Amino acid sequence: MAKKDKKTSKKKVKTLPTAWAWLGRTRLVAGGLFLLSVLLYANTFSHDFAQDDAIVITENMFTTEGISGIPGLFQYDTFYGFFKVEGKAKLVAGGRYRPLTPAMFAVEYGLLGANPAIMHVFNALWYGLTVVMLYLLLLTMFKSRKSWDSQISLLGIYWIPLLAAFIFAVHPLHTEAVANIKGRDEIITLLGSLTSLWLLFKGGTTRSILAGLCFFIALLAKENAITFLGVAPLAFFIFTQAKAGDIIKRISPLLVAAILFLIIRGAILGWDVGAPSQELMNNPFLKLEQGRWVDFSAGEKAATITYTLGKYAQLLVAPVQLTHDYYPRQIDIMRFSDWRVLGSLLLYLGLLIYGLWGLARKNIGSFAVLYFLGTLSLVSNIVFPVGTNMSERFLFMPSVGFALLVAWGLFTYLKNQRLATGIVLGFGVVLMALTVLRNPAWENNYTLFTTDIHASPNSAKLRNAMAGELSVQWANLPPEQQPARQSMLQEALGHIDEAIRIHPTYKQAYFIKGNILNYLKQYDASIQAYQQARQIDPGYDQAFDNLIITYRDAGRFYGEQKGDVKTAIQYLDQAYQAMPEDYETIRLLGVANGIAGNTPRTIELFTKNTQLQPNNARAWYDLGSAYMNNQQPEAANQALQRARQIDPDIETKVRAGN
Repeated sequence: MAKKDKKTSKKKVKTLPTAWAWLGRTRLVAGGLFLLSVLLYANTFSHDFAQDDAIVITENMFTTEGISGIPGLFQYDTFYGFFKVEGKAKLVAGGRYRPLTPAMFAVEYGLLGANPAIMHVFNALWYGLTVVMLYLLLLTMFKSRKSWDSQISLLGIYWIPLLAAFIFAVHPLHTEAVANIKGRDEIITLLGSLTSLWLLFKGGTTRSILAGLCFFIALLAKENAITFLGVAPLAFFIFTQAKAGDIIKRISPLLVAAILFLIIRGAILGWDVGAPSQELMNNPFLKLEQGRWVDFSAGEKAATITYTLGKYAQLLVAPVQLTHDYYPRQIDIMRFSDWRVLGSLLLYLGLLIYGLWGLARKNIGSFAVLYFLGTLSLVSNIVFPVGTNMSERFLFMPSVGFALLVAWGLFTYLKNQRLATGIVLGFGVVLMALTVLRNPAWENNYTLFTTDIHASPNSAKLRNAMAGELSVQWANLPPEQQPARQSMLQEALGHIDEAIRIHPTYKQAYFIKGNILNYLKQYDASIQAYQQARQIDPGYDQAFDNLIITYRDAGRFYGEQKGDVKTAIQYLDQAYQAMPEDYETIRLLGVANGIAGNTPRTIELFTKNTQLQPNNARAWYDLGSAYMNNQQPEAANQALQRARQIDPDIETKVRAGN
């Protein structure tokens, strides 16, 4: 039987027009698509980690353990390994259970270390395989359609899948999924979903079992693979003549895989989806009224979601001014009085009507549209909140429908395949150029933030990230260069003030503002910023720690540079109350009290330091000096002798300022 199929396939290839005969060499075509897809992202191979890579790779306690950390990745919410404490994992409603790609990163981390270059290469390779699988699936589906639909030409069977896969491969909207290592979850999810459907179309018991396994893998990468429970029966309905009962039987492996996944997910995360977060950065449908956050009205929420759907459509057709950040208020509160909202509403109503209208006719364009709408629905905020207004990576799976619709539409309505091919190639060259030019933005956080701030100036999250990155860049400069680069801190301060203007209760923004003001030696303002962060979240330990450090830094500044001992003692006392075991705080407070003439207090503090660090020669030297100033020569000599026993050169070092 296999030999007969092979001969039949060769016969079909021979019937292709001479100019298009190469289309029948499917392995060659698939190889070309793979090579194109990988090479498009070759300029990312030297990139560093960026954006959410910290959550799943560099700062994830399980991933950084390598292979031994894999069990932990499968036992907790995806965010748990990053936050490392209970209660913070479910930042968004329902939590997230996506252990597969972090496990892949753990293997790579364990074998190769924190090597972003290798991980970027793997992303491109997985992407290439996804493009190939899309091509093979469409080819299989169209061949199945040809077996009963005489209206579709042999050329269309080969031409449409190739052009659809080509459009998908070169689209710059995919840069977020491929150029950002964390985006591998999108790639593996689509790859697993496409492979499972391809195996189902191929038929056979073994392939059906493998289809269920591939679908389960896709679900472990990201939950939105579950939309293929709708895509699969729709594909069989449109491309075959199978009856409803047979279709259900054919897709049953996917149902079994989905049920198993949901049981595991429920056991790990629980079955309570939970209420949406009341923090703006995890729930964009909040607004500030009379000093408190309240939900959007139903009309505002519907209009804002409708607007973002229109934005998605625009990005598919004209992918310009791309950005990784659409957080509030880059997407503002929208209303149905806005023409853009109405235009989007009419567009999607038209798509839905067209999709449903074409179902009875088994229209391929209808399949493409309904695939797009179905796979987009889960990330649209219509079904449940996803934690942000929109994201370009959310279009990774739905864009398959767009690519198929364009390829099928050109073939069906232009009739002239040479002209259609020319249009697609011209469009493709533009998309390839946009992809290659977009990739460098993902080199690291600094290039990403400084690039995208121009596209997302109204995002509190990006303003906050921009300020944080600038302040970190400044802090990492050699000390001798920092004074000349104060402009970096001033720029950071401008960004953080804008973030707070957009989001007045943004605790992370106040925290970063405190850091910036500390670097600028504006200690009173820095302390106020940290206190504001603590007022918003009394359990914000990081803000508390930096607040105390700032008290200490302020004390040092006023004592050593301003000569204001009284103010120095006030700040240092605040630091000491919070950190009574901190050696440096105690030392500074002891010095300040000594200058103020309160020698007994100085002796008390320096004695404590010798108890904290009994093998620290400087601690004993300070205590000996304090005793000497208090006219206690015997105690002074004992302390100084102890200092010399620990370090014979202690006096020389002190005189040298060490």
